Amino acid sequence: MNMLRFENVTKRYQDGTVAVDDLNLEVAEGEIVTLVGPSGCGKTTTMRMVNRLEEPTSGRILFDGQDVAEQDPVKLRRRIGYVIQQVGLFPHRTILDNTATVPVLLGERRATARRRAAELLELVGLDPAVHGDRYPDQLSGGQRQRVGVARALAADPPVLLMDEPFGAVDPVVRERLQNEFLRLQAEVRKTVLFVTHDIEEAVRLGDRMAVYGQGRIEQFDSPAAVLGAPANDYVASFVGSDRGLKRLSVTPVERGDLEQPPVVHLADPMSAAAAGMRDSGARWAVVLDGDDTLHGWVPIPDAGTAAEGPVSAHARRMEAWLPLGASLKKAFSTMLQYDAGWIAVLDPADNDRFLGVLTPAGLHEALRRSIDADANAIERADVELETVTAVG
Repeated sequence: MNMLRFENVTKRYQDGTVAVDDLNLEVAEGEIVTLVGPSGCGKTTTMRMVNRLEEPTSGRILFDGQDVAEQDPVKLRRRIGYVIQQVGLFPHRTILDNTATVPVLLGERRATARRRAAELLELVGLDPAVHGDRYPDQLSGGQRQRVGVARALAADPPVLLMDEPFGAVDPVVRERLQNEFLRLQAEVRKTVLFVTHDIEEAVRLGDRMAVYGQGRIEQFDSPAAVLGAPANDYVASFVGSDRGLKRLSVTPVERGDLEQPPVVHLADPMSAAAAGMRDSGARWAVVLDGDDTLHGWVPIPDAGTAAEGPVSAHARRMEAWLPLGASLKKAFSTMLQYDAGWIAVLDPADNDRFLGVLTPAGLHEALRRSIDADANAIERADVELETVTAVG
């Protein structure tokens, strides 16, 4: 079901400027669509026409099947959450009362609205007992943005409009807010129209992303598809020559990307484990405990070195691991963080059972398969990669 639908929408100002030109766009229920493009391209105007802060010159916008032009603007806005970069909190009201604003306006009892507000503050990571009675100027920029999101959710709206909501904070806080927003969306599943000028933010947050030119959408697709197969030269230029690196963040680690190294257990005799590694030509093995969960790794003993006792006496802890489904960007970051030639991959759906290892070569192949799969509309597992044969 489409929660929002733009049908041939144009916005032309009196001086002749066309901000939005014959826009057709559908946003499905529970979907995050990011609108990304340079300043002045029409993305904010697109969003503001949804809650009638701007009126289209022609065309129509449907919200849950109803034309917004036929609805009372005030009542319409109270059904739509709105989060902006400047947050817009009332400076003379406490954080709890700020958050409860819309439910109170809708006629809810103040005590009930404040209880709901306290629940939402907890949901966005703010303790209402600590922050509820404070005022906006007593919070950090990141905390005020969290309050802005909580206030937008207070009336349980089906749609959230978010205009550069994390643009006014430093990069570290911004990443935390993005993480918090994705965690929150997994719980509340709102339909979100999210405006940003930051391509990496658009890629990271969007289920689909609309890349704007001047008043028009040049490409509307999944972030992976936009990065892997830009629709034209404009999109390729906008997403950047490093789009392959950006694509790492939207490409998950899959079972087919993994290699299977030798595996030993803590209680195994080290002599037998070493013999097995030599027979397979391996220089190390993954070490599992009695429940087949990851313990670490063990190197093959040097020639002439006695391999006495159990594997547990020789095993080393392994910190470089990640869950199946994590992004290739996270995998690459983990490799760099631990200076690791491989990382273990675990199955979070099966008590973190060890599945295999991802190597740098495997990571590269996974990225190539992902790009080719999108380009040819096939599954990653069906992609056959060409390899370069060494010369000489």
